[in-house]
Amino acid sequence: MARLPIFPQGIKLGLVAGESSGDQLGAALIRALRARAPQLRCYGVAGALMQGAGCETWASAHELAVMGLFEPLKRLPRLLRLRGRLRARFTAERPDVFVGIDAPAFNLGLARRLRQAGLKTVQYVSPQVWAWGRGRVRRVARACDLVLCLLPFEAEFYARHGVRALFVGHPLADQIPLEADQPRARRELGIDSAGPVVALLPGSRLGEVERLGGDFLAAARAVQARRPQVQFIAPMASAPVQRVFERQMRSLGWRDVRVLEGQAQRALTAADAALVASGTATLEALLCKRPMVVAYRFGRWTAFAIRRLGLVKVPWFSQPNLLAGRGLVPEFFQDEVTPEALSTALLAELDDCERRTELQREFRRVHESLRLGGADRAAAAILELAAAPLS
Repeated sequence: MARLPIFPQGIKLGLVAGESSGDQLGAALIRALRARAPQLRCYGVAGALMQGAGCETWASAHELAVMGLFEPLKRLPRLLRLRGRLRARFTAERPDVFVGIDAPAFNLGLARRLRQAGLKTVQYVSPQVWAWGRGRVRRVARACDLVLCLLPFEAEFYARHGVRALFVGHPLADQIPLEADQPRARRELGIDSAGPVVALLPGSRLGEVERLGGDFLAAARAVQARRPQVQFIAPMASAPVQRVFERQMRSLGWRDVRVLEGQAQRALTAADAALVASGTATLEALLCKRPMVVAYRFGRWTAFAIRRLGLVKVPWFSQPNLLAGRGLVPEFFQDEVTPEALSTALLAELDDCERRTELQREFRRVHESLRLGGADRAAAAILELAAAPLS
């Protein structure tokens, strides 16, 4: 990468981040950009962390927290109105670069129209075009001047399709230490016992928690019935998610779970194993070097379409298995997600010391491969694009 240009006069950056994970990435990116462009002005769709980093917020990142093929249709009119307002405002403001952070279903359409209006556009976090709907790579090419990839195989995929992409590493790999300090994490959470601890992470979106939370809790209760000494903690991504999860606990009539406001990384570090919804949390569990059981369940119509149309093109869906290139952690999808299956797999992860040692070794290797100064590399690429003439 060429020497990073200095922008003493600052630059204008348009941002649209989707939900909690996008907010984390956006905040780290803003801090890295501001180190080189102290007069940076950034605005758009942001979460609390990006606001704290100085992003002018036009709408909340949580408004884009929708997944699946059909689930977004329920909110389509509102999302289209939001995208229309953002398109008009970005076009009027003329940022030096527009950066869509995750949320590709929303951001790629917006980026395409902004690019047509003469703005430079970046997608930070590749859509999973390599996993399902590979024809979408053409849509990415039309929408983006550059794709910033968090995972190495993504940039390789784009290179084969002639799309400009750069593997920058994952900022979480920089933020999370290579050596997990479990005793410290337990002290900070007030966990006195040296007994086993399991973290439950049923997702950051309301739909995820509604579909998975009940089975996660039932699986935890089944584990406790066989291992009464096991403690359970559940970090919640937001207050609405927490309300849904606590309602599920009341419905089950079992409340032996300590619910935390946020603190996912601390909870994972304190735990001996985790039950995790597929997504960024599986990468966090890997970086914290924790054995895990991964589950995911789409809405009924999305799952039907995925199966009927054969959209999934990869043998695994969790990030640890994709990064390792093998079935490193147990995965359960759709109808496979049952309390019995999850509890059996979780007990196996808790009881197999030899496997835990193997996982920690493999997880560290992956951690090191992703630890490249991701936010700084992403900032460098964006500033280079800002300084380049329009193509």
